[in-house]
Amino acid sequence: MNKVNGLRPDTILTHGGRDPQAFGGVVNVPVVRASTILYPDLQAYESSRVEKFSSLRYGRYGTQTTFALEEAVAALEGGFRATTFPSGLSAIANVLRALLRPGDHLLMVDTVYGPARKFCDEPLARDGISTTYYDPAMGAELASLITDRTRVVYCESPGSLTFEVQDIPAIASVCRPRGIAIVADNTWATPLFFQAFARGVDVSIHAATKYIVGHSDAMLGIAVTTEEYFERVRGYAAAHGVIAGPDDCWLGLRGLRTLGARLRQHQQSSEIVLDRLLQHPAVSRAYYPALAGHASHALWRRDFTGASGLFGLELVPAPHDAIHGLINALKLFGIGSSWGGYESLILPSKPIRTASQDRTTGPLLRINIGLEDPDDLIADLEAGLSVFENQRRDPQRRMKHAQ
Repeated sequence: MNKVNGLRPDTILTHGGRDPQAFGGVVNVPVVRASTILYPDLQAYESSRVEKFSSLRYGRYGTQTTFALEEAVAALEGGFRATTFPSGLSAIANVLRALLRPGDHLLMVDTVYGPARKFCDEPLARDGISTTYYDPAMGAELASLITDRTRVVYCESPGSLTFEVQDIPAIASVCRPRGIAIVADNTWATPLFFQAFARGVDVSIHAATKYIVGHSDAMLGIAVTTEEYFERVRGYAAAHGVIAGPDDCWLGLRGLRTLGARLRQHQQSSEIVLDRLLQHPAVSRAYYPALAGHASHALWRRDFTGASGLFGLELVPAPHDAIHGLINALKLFGIGSSWGGYESLILPSKPIRTASQDRTTGPLLRINIGLEDPDDLIADLEAGLSVFENQRRDPQRRMKHAQ
């Protein structure tokens, strides 16, 4: 595993953002809740206004808890500095707002997270910012879509639902000479498994609600930037009063300390579960770039140091009620939005594609493998697949289920 800032990632996870002596020797940075900050004299007050985002000055700009999380994540990813947001979508929306103006053009990957697509198609469009969606398989060929108004290329690698890995270094090779910012959603891999800035990214976004928090109990977004883009992103957030609360930042710090151990178990369990599931006759294919048969496996091996616990599973064609039967039969998988927590989750999904082909032919499931024993998860899924097979093949069962 590569060193970041002279230290290896697991060491940064443990020590990043911590200064025990600043809090009387306390190991963890406390939750510092504050609005008003008092100064010993007017000169100190005025000096704090000059040091715009480098000192404690008012609760809306963050407290020591906020700064600790931002410092730790930026160090882990090798970025300049970070800004926290109330959610992952808030980070996406505010970064795009900070970097784009009316009349500008955005290149957005076709496999982007659904709410981010909606944000482009509605609020950004209303403000006169145009969006062109592009095939995630495009690397340097993306140059053909760049116009004189293109200001941002947005990547999500792997992409939502079908997990295509993008050739971000190739994209950077055509964007950097043109001064186009590369923004990337790095939630799936986290900074632990994908070093965004070493690959050419300018702003790396995390829905920290997922793996960084890791316990399904906080909403949190983080944007890590290069020095060039920090003032624009942090300044925009400050001007619009957008920041994560100290309690949520503390939960992010708590989760960050165990990120390495959790992610390695998520990957190990996912590989064990998929190895069994791919032998089942009801399973058509898996969308998980760590698998040798995945279309993006070579890029994943080149650019990533690990994989997380979220993947897509395509089943053989079947009526919709057979999917209901499968999911409702599960005992260990929760039915709910989000992912990245310690608990396993499952939902049916449907890719939205306007610039690339949706190659799925059967029902697609989005599965989050948690920290349960993988053999128990396999038994649960096989029981659900048995229900799926029975309802798929037996019209009477399907009719009874519908009633």
